[in-house]
Amino acid sequence: MIYFSKFSDFVIEKGKRVLKVLQFGAKSADECLPFGIDSVPVKGMSTIYAETSNDAESLIVGVINESQEAESGETRFYSMDENKAVKSTLYLKKDGTIEYNGNTYSMVRFEPLKTGLQNSDTDLNLELVKIQTAISLLGGTYTHIPVQTNIDSSKSVKNKIG
Repeated sequence: MIYFSKFSDFVIEKGKRVLKVLQFGAKSADECLPFGIDSVPVKGMSTIYAETSNDAESLIVGVINESQEAESGETRFYSMDENKAVKSTLYLKKDGTIEYNGNTYSMVRFEPLKTGLQNSDTDLNLELVKIQTAISLLGGTYTHIPVQTNIDSSKSVKNKIG
């Protein structure tokens, strides 16, 4: 049989998450999720409790999604706080875009940005040399200190975009 239940708590035993639910009294069941997803529902969320052919084993096979936004062909991952407020999202949209916590800002590709800044530094340094030459020809002194922008510390080696 399959039953609706309410999530209340969890424990991890021997590397397996066991969910505690309320359904005609307190029960516990192993959590069943797709490979590679590690997730715990928020207390009070509706779960789907299923018995198996082994009376000693039952499973939570799903959680009723309370924050649906994805359209056909899309996938959205999210986390929420104990009040069920969505706190972070990763949204894979059907138009090929990926949104990280919304769509207010654009992500930047590090290498083209670094190249652009280096080209800008080169152009600026050439102009500063011209200024230094002009000041010297007029009898003044000016020492040009080369501009060199370094953004290497902002490069993320584990987060890549195409």
